[in-house]
Amino acid sequence: MRTIRPLARAALVALVLAATSASAQVGKSVTVKDANTATEAEVAAMPHMTPELAKALVAARPFASITALDAFLGAKLTKEQRTELYPRLWVHLDLNSASRDEIALVPGMGPRMIREFLEYRPYANLAVFHREIGKYVSAEEVARLAQYVFVPMDPTTASDEDLMTIPGFGPRMLREFKEYRPWRGPEHFQREIGKYVGEKEVARMQRYLRFGPQ
Repeated sequence: MRTIRPLARAALVALVLAATSASAQVGKSVTVKDANTATEAEVAAMPHMTPELAKALVAARPFASITALDAFLGAKLTKEQRTELYPRLWVHLDLNSASRDEIALVPGMGPRMIREFLEYRPYANLAVFHREIGKYVSAEEVARLAQYVFVPMDPTTASDEDLMTIPGFGPRMLREFKEYRPWRGPEHFQREIGKYVGEKEVARMQRYLRFGPQ
């Protein structure tokens, strides 16, 4: 595994400390940008990206999964180049439904850790991930891995803090999520939130949610 630079290490340590007191269902990014919300300029500045490729990537969004992003980039970058890119650009994995192939794309992931990711399903929340994976690796490494994952949350009961961990989420959308509670299901969500954003953006946010019992 690569040596973590001092600034990145300090950020990870801060994240570990924050995780003990803060609630979150989407892993907090330290070194990783969300591929569906990063600006074109941010994408263009990443390893092996060009302005033309960054523009094409933004036009192709949203990516429904990391494998969708990997398939898009596969025609343009080698496997080695994508491996170097993914510590900087990523689409969060659903801890409860991601395939082995998707989990294997997490930077630094090996067969043993793939088994551990799968063993503790279903995850009730991200705190369970921190607790269980923390049995095998350091708190710093758990925080690094958490950057790449999320646990779907119920939009009717999720706290403001949890909802605000959704990439690209802001105070206005938080108000709209709360206005239409209780959410009766995906169709209700799509209809009401579709009043404010386009179909693609509704779909992007919906992947972080679950409706009813998990």
